[in-house]
Amino acid sequence: MSMIQKEVGDFSVQAFHDNAFKTVTRADILGKWNIFFFYPADFTFVCPTELEDLAEKYDDFKAIGCEIYSVSCDTHFVHKAWHDISKTIQKIRYPMLADPTGILARDFGVMIEESGLAERGDFIVSPEGKIVAYEVVAGNIGRNADEIFRRVQASQFVAEHGDEVCPAKWRPGDKTLKPSLDLVGLL
Repeated sequence: MSMIQKEVGDFSVQAFHDNAFKTVTRADILGKWNIFFFYPADFTFVCPTELEDLAEKYDDFKAIGCEIYSVSCDTHFVHKAWHDISKTIQKIRYPMLADPTGILARDFGVMIEESGLAERGDFIVSPEGKIVAYEVVAGNIGRNADEIFRRVQASQFVAEHGDEVCPAKWRPGDKTLKPSLDLVGLL
């Protein structure tokens, strides 16, 4: 079942952010673009490489009005412990959401019930709180922050220019397409 245009449900979770514990709710995501970046667990192998990749691109995401929320089914205390001992995780400046009950993982359809972990999935959420793009990959495959950034830019462009679409490898400034019956071979 597709998650496209699914509205993010109500939630209130703890986060580790700016060396403090904070509460993040659905109200916090409205009015701006967001990435929900699910990963299986803290203190693992692929996850820190992905989180560091996002941390290195965080200023670019912020410059286009997009917040990043990393999410695992760990507690906010585990996020802090990981941050305290890992030089890689200390680079993170975006909120690390704690989802020990799986409320977010279930809402986004990435909960692995047998293990209590989340699948490796990233979701682009519009300022209206709707999922507009997402990718879920196997737990042993890391994702690329550059590609997620490109998809946010394309999602923003399409939201602003509803009659145009972005072809493969589109980047801001590239040509877009205007769908017509001629383009789909129906005339």
